[in-house]
Amino acid sequence: MHDKYMAIKTISLELDAYDKLKRAKRSARESFSNVVRRAKWDDAPLTAGEALESLKSLVKEKPDVLLDEDVLKRMAKRKRTVRSKTHWES
Repeated sequence: MHDKYMAIKTISLELDAYDKLKRAKRSARESFSNVVRRAKWDDAPLTAGEALESLKSLVKEKPDVLLDEDVLKRMAKRKRTVRSKTHWES
């Protein structure tokens, strides 16, 4: 699997990260490169601009996905109430 021309990069890890990587190996013969290749990384959160573009695209596809302006105005006018606690709650 390793080619004699394969590029290699040396990295530094803190001990806890190294231990986590080592525990993730499926066998003593599995390389750290293979462990990293099969790792699942969380997607980076959207930026505000990306979220706005996503919302714009959604509205183009499904215009009725957002509440009507009249509904929003009625909701804003409603008196907000706070539910009192029951005897079951402390």
